[in-house]
Amino acid sequence: MELNEQRYFIVLRRNKKGLSRGTIGRAEGETAEEELIGMVCEGGGSIRSSRTVKKHDTYPLSRHQAGLLMLVCPASRRLELLGNLQLFSAICELARDDLVMVKHKKIFQPCLVKNLVQIGKQDKQGDLQVLGFELELVETENEISLKKTAPLPFFSAADILQVAPSDLNTRVPLRDAIDLGLKRKAVSLLNSLPSLNSRNAKKGSVLFKKDVSESIQALSHYSLEVGSMAEVLSLNGLTVYGVIRWIGVPEGKKNCWAGLELDTEATTCSDGTLGTKRYFTCEANKALFVPLTNCKPDSRFLLIPDEMLKPLNPPSATLVEDLDEDVPPVAEQDVLSHLVGRMKGIQGHFNSCYLDATLFSLFTSSVAFDRIFNRSADSKKGISHILRRDIVNCLRRSGFVPAENVMKFREQLGCKSFASEEKDPEEFITLLLQHVLHIEPLLKIRSQGEFPQEAYTHQIIVEKNQVAAVPSVQQLLEMSFVTSNLKFEEIPSCLIVQMPRFGKKFKMFPKIIPSTELDITDVLHCSPRECFLCGHLAKYECVQCLMDRKLQPGKIKQYCSTCNTQVHNHPTRQEHTPQKLTLPDCPAEDAPVQRHPMQLFAVLCINTSHYVSFVKYGPDPRSWIFFDSMADRCGDDNKGYSIPVIRSCPEVGDFLSQSEEEISSADLSQCSEAVRRLMVDSYMCLYQTTDCQQ
Repeated sequence: MELNEQRYFIVLRRNKKGLSRGTIGRAEGETAEEELIGMVCEGGGSIRSSRTVKKHDTYPLSRHQAGLLMLVCPASRRLELLGNLQLFSAICELARDDLVMVKHKKIFQPCLVKNLVQIGKQDKQGDLQVLGFELELVETENEISLKKTAPLPFFSAADILQVAPSDLNTRVPLRDAIDLGLKRKAVSLLNSLPSLNSRNAKKGSVLFKKDVSESIQALSHYSLEVGSMAEVLSLNGLTVYGVIRWIGVPEGKKNCWAGLELDTEATTCSDGTLGTKRYFTCEANKALFVPLTNCKPDSRFLLIPDEMLKPLNPPSATLVEDLDEDVPPVAEQDVLSHLVGRMKGIQGHFNSCYLDATLFSLFTSSVAFDRIFNRSADSKKGISHILRRDIVNCLRRSGFVPAENVMKFREQLGCKSFASEEKDPEEFITLLLQHVLHIEPLLKIRSQGEFPQEAYTHQIIVEKNQVAAVPSVQQLLEMSFVTSNLKFEEIPSCLIVQMPRFGKKFKMFPKIIPSTELDITDVLHCSPRECFLCGHLAKYECVQCLMDRKLQPGKIKQYCSTCNTQVHNHPTRQEHTPQKLTLPDCPAEDAPVQRHPMQLFAVLCINTSHYVSFVKYGPDPRSWIFFDSMADRCGDDNKGYSIPVIRSCPEVGDFLSQSEEEISSADLSQCSEAVRRLMVDSYMCLYQTTDCQQ
């Protein structure tokens, strides 16, 4: 980094140097240990103490972005604003007379941007300018007029909740500092630009009375329903946010109420019960019940409708540096703060959920698949470069991938149908690994002693009467391999298993248990295995014994020489034909057999042609998140955009930590929605070798 180039950063994670999250600094240099040497920006933008901070614990900012964030307090709120990259990007590009929406005196207020202002004074040259906005309210009763009677305070970037993008070709962002001689104490006017009514404006682009009036009216009549994101002003004056999970008239009430699952816990909230009755299920201390009239649309994600309802431009490249570097998977301790929330994950667009859910499952936290990805033969050019830069790095670095990036990648796949139509995840995975990344097949499977066949995924094929009514993936895989006489030629680093079903609608089993650990020891070719009865080295395997009711039906039957003779001396088994196992040279008869478990790291689910995913992001049993690229929507199909959501779901880990007997007999109606979807809608389970856990 050139020392004469001013580069700013914001701290994402608290570090040992004492810098808290949200601290803004100016980078002065970089050490060999990948630490930034920076000057910390304190109140008023003054550059004070010099500190060092790990580069991966920071996020790069331009001077303009840093100036806008400095006015935002507390510091944690800066990260919330930066987390909504679409909105923050639009705020950074605001021009004079752009229409925005703020929350002023507890109500939504449409305003026109008038000027960018510097708050406070720079003590010395090089101090950071603290930037805010001068806004003016608009009325719509007759024609657009500006209120003069009560001057508004100066607004920070975080006060702006919505931005209506302009199509003017003469728009110039409020950036360049110009001294206009405004004499106000501790405030400097930085820029004054032509209004929308200038003679250079495009015809028809001026905001007339009807545009603003209809926009405000639409906001006040916004339809709230189950699944909508909403906000509620709590009794202590704080605004809380959540998703509406239930609407109706509760016992003892007369009016319509809403039950919300909040983003954060509150001690006065429940787990979905009101009084003695349960209306929905969620985590403890997250269910809030209020009259529906107290709810408003979540102002963090509202856009002004009608002509102005368009997806905001994707984040400016200035928000992200080193786009081509290999960003590692998100660490377990950072997932909740970095990924969980709305407008997080991969934004869906035009039947892209199959692709969104698959990419999120593969690239969020799996170390095994990351190693495969980094070994790809075409990682520095072409479509794989777009995948790495615009999707993988973007997801891991900022926690959000805009729909435009996804559409660009789909178009580059070279097949028109992949850019518009819904596909199956297994079809996309094969295309991705084989033709985009040029990766060797993940699986080598031997059938009946023949030369091994290669594949990227494995489709489980079983008969319904061969396994339990609620089978586990472990049971399904073993049954599929044994009945088809299949064996893994070698241990795969990543195993993608497709559940037994026909198409998207017909499921062979109403529920399937996603085994958190998949032991493939007994389906490996030329690998030592234990005798089913005595535990010594097995030398024979018998398919006919598989469903024997006296020998634990459904369990693979492999025997040492002694047990094989004894078992098949029984009159009902004398016609069996046990097969001799292929073993490595000179295995020790009494040596313990090494097991080969694989760990579940993601589950793809489908319901009514819509794909979502569950990702286990670390070794902790409760480290589970849920992702839906189209969880909500703002606007209609033509002018709106999808809102992706990532939720923490530790209850999934708690549920899967039970025994298979407890899981199979559980009443799913009493479980959370996440647990029900995982058990009922599982489509594909993804496993990695245990040495690849974070």
